[in-house]
Parts: sequence; C-alpha cells; structure tokens
Amino acid sequence: MNDLRSLDIEADIRRASTLPGWAYTDPAVLEACRERVFTPSWQFVADTDRVREPGHVLPFTLLEGLLDESLLLTRDRDDRLHCLSNVCTHRANLVCEHEGVEAGLRCRYHGRRFGLDGAFASMPEFEQAQNFPAPADSLPRIPFGTWEKFLFASLAPAAPLEAFIAPLQARCGGLPFAAARFDATRSRDYLVKANWALYVENYLEGFHIPYVHASLAGVLDYGEYTTELFERSILQVGIARGAEDAIDLPASSPDRGRRIAAYYWWLYPNTMFNVYPWGVSINVVRPLAEALTKVSFLAYVWDASRIDQGAGAGLDRVEREDEVIVETVQRGLRSRAYTRGRYSPVREGGVHQFHRMLAAALAGA
Repeated sequence: MNDLRSLDIEADIRRASTLPGWAYTDPAVLEACRERVFTPSWQFVADTDRVREPGHVLPFTLLEGLLDESLLLTRDRDDRLHCLSNVCTHRANLVCEHEGVEAGLRCRYHGRRFGLDGAFASMPEFEQAQNFPAPADSLPRIPFGTWEKFLFASLAPAAPLEAFIAPLQARCGGLPFAAARFDATRSRDYLVKANWALYVENYLEGFHIPYVHASLAGVLDYGEYTTELFERSILQVGIARGAEDAIDLPASSPDRGRRIAAYYWWLYPNTMFNVYPWGVSINVVRPLAEALTKVSFLAYVWDASRIDQGAGAGLDRVEREDEVIVETVQRGLRSRAYTRGRYSPVREGGVHQFHRMLAAALAGA
C-alpha cells in the first residue's frame, strides 16, 4: 500500500521531482482527495442570474461524481440569497427537486415545511414530540460566497473565498463580468480518460503549447508567455502575437498597455477562469474515478463578435488536443519503468506549486 505521508515535493524546483506515478493510479489517493482536497475547497456552482427573482429556488449537486452533496440556492422574499442543505431534517428526503419560484419549501415525503431561509416552519403529527422544534430541525446553512456574478459554495472551507479570489480581482476586476451572459450553445462537458490532477497540471503550463496546440501557438507569443504564482491560485498570461485580438483593458488595469490575449487563472484545486476578449470560459474539473474526469466548459460572453478571434477561438479543438495528450500520459504512468520526473524551472513553476499543494494536503499537512 502506498503511503500518502511519503508524498513530499522539494521546495526548490531546481532539485525537485514530480509526484510519483502511483499518485495518479491508486484509488486510495482519490478517496483521500475527496476528504482532504475537495471537501474544504470552494466550488463554482452557478451565477446570480440563475436566482435573480425573490422566491427562486435552485437545487444542485456540489461536485457531482465525487462529493455528491445535495444543496439548494434560494432567494427569499427579502431578496437575501441563501445556500442550504437540500436534505430534509426529518427522514433525509430531498426538500426541493425542481428549480422554480416558491413561497416556501415543503418536503413531499411527510410534509415538513421550511422558510426560504431554511428555518423550520411546521411539521404535521409532531404535537407530542418533546423539545421540538430545535435548531437542528432547520436546514443546515452552507458557506457560500460571490465574486462578480459568480457563486461558490464550500462544505468546510479551509480559507475564505476572498483568499482565493483576491489576485483575480486585483488583476481583472475592472473587466465587464457583470455584462457577461451564459451561452449554453458554446458550453459543453468533456469526459477525459485520465486523472483529474493530470488535467490540472497540463493546464498549468504553457510548455506544451508549441508541441500540442499548433493553432494556439499561432496566436500567442510563446517567448512572452509567463506564469505568476500566488498562495491559492496561479495565473498564466498569454500575449497576443502580431495583430491577433487582445483584451480591452480598463485604465485601472496593472497590465494597461500590454496586448493580453488571455488570462488563464487557476483557483485551487479544480476551477479555471479563462478570460478572453469575448468574455470568460469557466472550466470545472470533476474527478469521477482515478482515471476518469469530467470537465465542464461554461461560456460567459460579453462580446459575441470576437468569439472566433485570437486565443479564445477554437476552444473545442484545443480541448480535444489536451484530452489526447493527458490520456496518453495516464497510460504511461502505469509503466513499471516510470517513477518520477523532473521540472523545467523555466516553464513548470505552476505544476511544481500545484504538486506541493496537493502533496501537502494528501499528507495531512
């Protein structure tokens, strides 16, 4: 049996070796990730347009396929937003099964009622119950937070949402996220036959762009491609090659004067905000098994006329190219001849930081 406590990544990238191959193939590692990496994480769940009207209720599953936690977003009649457990405190039936506008919440199993804020309201046939109702009879409140129009939830947050979002806000906060609208026609899910961590680390380096993504390499200046490391997030900055399309930066932007083709933001452990001239593609990476991952591309558009230009064009092609390479790596990791690799200090700083964060979490640090 592999010892998770043995996972340790040298702090100096010049001397460090990568995660061992078994970290991507051992089911016990994924089980440890469930509790130590994802349970305390912040997960993107929806945008505020989905729950705009007072009385609106939106049931959802947090990180479906791994955490599988049944939750509920509500906006009460006083226009306050809530994130609640969607499990009835009587016999664990789902309280809300369909999105819509409601005056309150009623479990259809035995009729227990709750307010839109989750507070217990009534229950038939409980007149003889002692010490009832108690605080535990209300729906548990789940920590949630917003950035711009985007909603996040966490079962047991290890840090405030702001600790993850602050660098993104400082760099991109002046862009028109509020005007972006979800475009279902440009959003889709992908099933990747590889470990979720492989998908993340492939995202975190531009090293492979000239070798894997011919079309993307044609619009980005690889020599100017940079990676910036933050405590709980990583930014990759793509500079437009030649006259390729670039983001219209506000006067307040610290990058004003640079021709930014794309900001590629990763928020630990599995969320990406890819900012392009046309809007933002939010990628959510959902582990399903040690060698199976679901990746959702969610397009939020603020300028549809620029979708087919620059680094933000042809995202489906880029994704399929990434799928092929990470699935090939997954097969290679099963080789008895492979143990660990080394990092490029120039190009793989993001991968190194991700590995250090993941190894520390899995080792219980």
